[in-house]
Amino acid sequence: MSTIFTKIAHGEIPSYKVAESEEYYAFLDIAPMAKGHTLVIPKNVEDDYIFNLEDETYIGLCAFAKKVAQAIKAAVPCQRVGVAVLGMEVPHTHIHLVPLTTEADMDFRKKKLELSQEEFAEIASSIYNEYVKIQ
Repeated sequence: MSTIFTKIAHGEIPSYKVAESEEYYAFLDIAPMAKGHTLVIPKNVEDDYIFNLEDETYIGLCAFAKKVAQAIKAAVPCQRVGVAVLGMEVPHTHIHLVPLTTEADMDFRKKKLELSQEEFAEIASSIYNEYVKIQ
């Protein structure tokens, strides 16, 4: 049975896409800690633990996430982009990329932002446009 993230990557469930390659997909988290909070996933591997990935998939995922992080930093005002891999919420490997101005911005216990569809769409478009520039 496909995970919700596989369904998102294959277009069965809508998302705010910020980047995509043949093997990887990046989209905005719908319960973000900060504007631009993005999830990066492998499209066709549903293992829930990043260190179970084959080396080629792991390296490719990290390289893709790096480009997405560069696009986020260019599109969203922040000092850096934080990285976290928890894997407890959805049983599908995913990397959290979170724009940061302080370390406290990456506290998963804090109240999540509530953004409108228009805000999500605008942020996704800005990141996507930056991602296209670095390709």
